[in-house]
Amino acid sequence: MEKFERLRSVGRLEQYSTARHQAGFYLNVAVTATYVLPQSFQLSLKDYIYRACETLIAEHAALSAIPAADETQQPYFVRLPQIDLDRVVEFQERKLSHASNAEVDEAGDLLPDLELQTLLERQHNTPFSAPDAYWRLCVLTDSTNTHMFTAAFVFHHALGDGTSGKAFHRTLLRALGHHVAVTKSIIQSPSTPMLPNIEQIHPMPLSIWYLAQKIFHAKIYSYRNPGLWSGGKIQLEGGTQVRLVPFSKSLVTSLRAICRREQATITALLQVVLARSLFANLPDRYTHLVCSGAISCRRWLPAEITDEVMGVYVTDSEESYLRHATMDMPMPDKGFWNEARRSRLNIIASLNREGRDTGPNLLQYVDDFQKELCFSKLGCERDKSYEVSNIGVLSCDDAAPDKPRIEGMVFSQCASVVGNAIGVSVVTGADGCMVLAVTWQEGVVETALIENVIGCLKVELKGLS
Repeated sequence: MEKFERLRSVGRLEQYSTARHQAGFYLNVAVTATYVLPQSFQLSLKDYIYRACETLIAEHAALSAIPAADETQQPYFVRLPQIDLDRVVEFQERKLSHASNAEVDEAGDLLPDLELQTLLERQHNTPFSAPDAYWRLCVLTDSTNTHMFTAAFVFHHALGDGTSGKAFHRTLLRALGHHVAVTKSIIQSPSTPMLPNIEQIHPMPLSIWYLAQKIFHAKIYSYRNPGLWSGGKIQLEGGTQVRLVPFSKSLVTSLRAICRREQATITALLQVVLARSLFANLPDRYTHLVCSGAISCRRWLPAEITDEVMGVYVTDSEESYLRHATMDMPMPDKGFWNEARRSRLNIIASLNREGRDTGPNLLQYVDDFQKELCFSKLGCERDKSYEVSNIGVLSCDDAAPDKPRIEGMVFSQCASVVGNAIGVSVVTGADGCMVLAVTWQEGVVETALIENVIGCLKVELKGLS
């Protein structure tokens, strides 16, 4: 590693990911898209993807960076001199034809892409290792339709957040339409610097009151609601499990219109419906749930940090749900929408703080990331139930018939050993379909509970429309 060009220090928020990856507590993120190429594209799929990857590596300096000394408290990024695409890109032919999420079951619900689900589950259990790149592009091909493929961009969380995954695919889409004379498998890395970490461009302020509360809870007394459900105790054993839950464009359009009418949002709606679905399948003694969410900071960062760049620019939010407040009224009762509006207002309040008084700001007080944030937690109860992380809609210009286009998308994350018991990652593709990727750690949550919660979730969302 010493022979590689040194870039910059790993930021504190980035270090939270390098430490967890090094300890085996959190491995990666993935953003997946299904592409359709025009019939005029006659070269092999590998040619088009390799040529597009050359553009991607040139435009996004993070793709040629890997963390070094991540077992220490002073990690830093180095630049790989070149990227061997034969080690980064893998192709897998589908066993069944994939009609871009067109299949439905007897109830009219979209069926999940099970081959993609299996691929993502395998990828979310596979760490990165130097000196290879800290990202992979896994391509599912279809022998019955050689102009359609599904590409899963799997990456280390210190290189980017969910929005970065969308930026990757927008760049890939644009690059697929470029005409490059030569296909290369070895790509030279660019000389451009990495973008700054969030601590370099934002003060990450903490009020005295917020800091005092956190110190009191950490050092003196931390109350745990006896009715809180948060899955099993924190354990390192057990891999990530994945379930994909797709929803049709017509249903999503209907839900969006209802949320607009009720002054709610899709994210707030999902938080409440997931709480209801969990309470419906948990014993009555569980009366309290804590939901966390990720919020993009890009809107209040300097102009260079747009939605088109790769980096880790997120903060967190948190919401609590009580059984009596979410379950004592039928959907779509006024009380249900009051909960959804309350959730939306909490998200707005988090946005209005513009990065003030949030969890990532406290990382400056951590001396040993692996010890304090990972290994010391083993055997302890977790303090959160589930996460809803929604990266929104992929917006692309309307593709001309002679240009490649993106249809469906999936956003997914590995299970977090010390995080929420259940993770729900959400994205809406250019086809208008929304997919939830539900992830959990084997041994922390029972598979039967997950399946029942998904069933309730689908029934409740369909009932609203």
